[in-house]
Amino acid sequence: HLGGQSLCGVIEATGICGAGADMPDMRLGLIGAGRWGRVYMNTLDHMADVTLNALASSNPQSRDLVGENVDLHEDWRDFINAGGVDGVIVATPPAAHGEIVRAALEAGLPVLVEKPLTLDVDEARALCDLAERNSGLVMVDHIHLFSPAFRALKKEAAELGPVRHMESEAGNHGPFRKATPILWDWGAHDISMCLDLMGETPSQVSARCLEMRETGEGPGAVFDLRLGFGDGDTDGVTAGIRIGNLMPGKRRRFCAAFDDGILVYDDLAVDKLSFVPASDEAEIRAVAVAPTPPLTCAVREFTQAIATGSRSRESLQLGLSVVETLARCEASLEGNPLQ
Repeated sequence: HLGGQSLCGVIEATGICGAGADMPDMRLGLIGAGRWGRVYMNTLDHMADVTLNALASSNPQSRDLVGENVDLHEDWRDFINAGGVDGVIVATPPAAHGEIVRAALEAGLPVLVEKPLTLDVDEARALCDLAERNSGLVMVDHIHLFSPAFRALKKEAAELGPVRHMESEAGNHGPFRKATPILWDWGAHDISMCLDLMGETPSQVSARCLEMRETGEGPGAVFDLRLGFGDGDTDGVTAGIRIGNLMPGKRRRFCAAFDDGILVYDDLAVDKLSFVPASDEAEIRAVAVAPTPPLTCAVREFTQAIATGSRSRESLQLGLSVVETLARCEASLEGNPLQ
């Protein structure tokens, strides 16, 4: 079930996400010291009640990234076997997610894993089954779902009535990653927002490649994705998504249309959330949101879930639904060559 109030929403309502709360210090381990792994390190450095106790990385310069008090492992398997942490963050390329998350679950460790959960539907389903059998906790860091602006959008949406349509555009010129397919790298964000807002998986999916070419740094592409929802009150709701790494500059905008107007979440704007009324006589309204970085909210929710013994399946189930939807988009692309 993807609907209902998540622990994330409860934490925000109580102020835990933004301001912290009285709870035991959490000892976390990190697997992966690439670009996003280093972002995690910086986030943990600024959280007084969370410590980085261990790092698994094959990068020979990893010791320069952390203090001597952090246990360093070249092999993530040694890290899992060593224990000594309350939870593990997985920030590796997604092709490795399945094996690492499975090992962590078998070791009884709560996991916060980067998106997408996996690159394979069967592997994602197997992780869900294992978490159920082992009563394990797995959360997927679909980062925009932790953004105070997107959470505010969901709250406003509940008061505006049913969603009529969604549009999003996200991309940049680069990065050109060889380890992650472009569709899965960029599409996981926008699909997760659509599914989270709708509270269900799409009944219809289609995808087209608008542009594709090799660059000096790696492959580039732009995709157009279409989702259709059809279940009771959501019948006829559609979503249009444009993503890719061949755009002129950075874009990150998600719009949800209602009878009375449009909510616009623009992560690059000064006012990250605005309401554009349907009436020309009404003014655009900026919606106040907390300035807390989304990754801080994600780690805060993860540590709170550990502290309370939560075994919520909501984040993991959404992660599986995103993987399934991406796989459907990929299958659609095979029948829709470059246009």
